[in-house]
Amino acid sequence: MPDARIIITSGEPAGIGPDIVAAIDPSRFDARLVVTGDRQLLAARASALGSKIEFVDYGDRPRAGNRIEIIHQPLAVPALPGQLDTANAGYVLHLLERSCKSCLAGEFDAMVTAPVQKDIINRAGIDFTGHTEFLAEICQTPKPVMLLLTGQLRVALVTTHLPLRDVADAIDRQTITEVIEILHHDLRRRFALRKPRIKVCGLNPHAGENGYLGREEIEIIIPTLDALRAGGIDVSGPYPADSLFTTGMLQDADAVLAMYHDQGLPVLKHVGFHNAVNTTLGLPIIRTSVDHGTALNLAGSAEARPDSLFAAIDSAILQANNRQADASAA
Repeated sequence: MPDARIIITSGEPAGIGPDIVAAIDPSRFDARLVVTGDRQLLAARASALGSKIEFVDYGDRPRAGNRIEIIHQPLAVPALPGQLDTANAGYVLHLLERSCKSCLAGEFDAMVTAPVQKDIINRAGIDFTGHTEFLAEICQTPKPVMLLLTGQLRVALVTTHLPLRDVADAIDRQTITEVIEILHHDLRRRFALRKPRIKVCGLNPHAGENGYLGREEIEIIIPTLDALRAGGIDVSGPYPADSLFTTGMLQDADAVLAMYHDQGLPVLKHVGFHNAVNTTLGLPIIRTSVDHGTALNLAGSAEARPDSLFAAIDSAILQANNRQADASAA
């Protein structure tokens, strides 16, 4: 099987994205890695942090050592660590668009994203909710699914970035069905789990306590899971979230489906914050990401840890190889 081709965006130029990209050791990964960003910015940040990485032109495949290919995209204005500038919002989005379209065209097998700063992009007058929604629009995918993982723990979300007061109204049978079908499909294709086992959280405390603490479980979640089981998907629940995220309950689960962002992710981040990975399911491409923000206060300080980026690269390679093997076996 040929080496997977992975394109890596360097993210918000004032944040730690350039720092953690500069920390990459290409020889650590069994894949062809290509970075996209401003070459001078990345080289300067690498030099300041004492990194030995050398950026070479895309297409000039390095044979060994700390050389890594780069697709140069110039900044609109110079970027300093920790100092956001709306002028570079278009630069950040161009990195994402270029990488996504390259994956759609088959030039790369997967993309890995460093963190971006949502508020500075919106302050530049660009409506931007996040990576997931932006990439879904480019891919013309109506239902992307967020999956976070660390080690063997995988947590998918029915709803993502919603105010808590809006979550219950967003939970319906169609949404849950679509999310679980996508999760089941991609666990098989990308993670080589032939018969994935999915456990589902309830929405309410104690999973509704038989209707005394809410009726969403009785009226929406349970009938949906019954229908999915009848269709051949190994899904169970709904379980109270406070007991589902325990060692015994997780032993026979390949993934957990949480109803909302802060139901599942605090547990996952507690277990493995520095090694957690965010991956977007339901897209025609593979996209993984670090599971942290831009950490403007750490940019340029040599204090940013690259572990999550390395884990995201590892996951992108794994998913790309599994998808290729699945396609070959079909």
